[in-house]
Amino acid sequence: MHKQGAYILIIDDEIEIIRALSRGLTAHGYRVLTARNGEEALKIVFQQRPDLILLDLMLPTISGLEVCRRIREESNVPIIVLSVKDQERDKVQALDLGADDYIAKPFGMREVIARIQVALRHLARIQVGTAPRLEIGLLRVDFAQRRVWVGETEIKLTPTEYDLLKVFLTHRGKLLTRDMLQEQLWGAQSKGKLHSLHVHVAQLRQKIEPDPDHPRFILTTPGVGYRFDDEQGAS
Repeated sequence: MHKQGAYILIIDDEIEIIRALSRGLTAHGYRVLTARNGEEALKIVFQQRPDLILLDLMLPTISGLEVCRRIREESNVPIIVLSVKDQERDKVQALDLGADDYIAKPFGMREVIARIQVALRHLARIQVGTAPRLEIGLLRVDFAQRRVWVGETEIKLTPTEYDLLKVFLTHRGKLLTRDMLQEQLWGAQSKGKLHSLHVHVAQLRQKIEPDPDHPRFILTTPGVGYRFDDEQGAS
């Protein structure tokens, strides 16, 4: 679903980027709000309640990471981070703080629009926790009974594999860092289980992917984590 007329808040201290994004977003039917520092951004977020936020991490007065943290304490508004390529650590930290996605600078307007459309579609969908069943292409999940099918074949998952799949489906379309996945599966003191996480992801792919060597559902973002893609054949 494309939410026509949605309010997009651009938070960036570079006026050229604000102007370019504003022109592109307006041309695609979005309404634009802007802020050039963290303090101004937080006021707009909590007073005007935008539908989505484009957040640069390098901000004056209050850092982009702190802005992300404060927003997530009170709102689930989609946050897409704008990141230069050498900000790998900050980018991952922003995702761990609750950002939904990131776009590397320099970026193209087509990519920005596509990421916004995906984020707004996912926001509009019913969360997995309120839906007893989910069907995405050939993949079917019954959450009440903890049962999974691919086509007409029921797939037997281990408890950890099922929990991992449920995390992916609960946050489908969202980029999840490796730390986030470890914490979801094994708790806050689980950062030493990275190898185990990769093993469980590989095993889950073997069971639910039509072609595990070329994943269609569980996609890897090198150096960051994984994303569950439901954009093809989602219901």
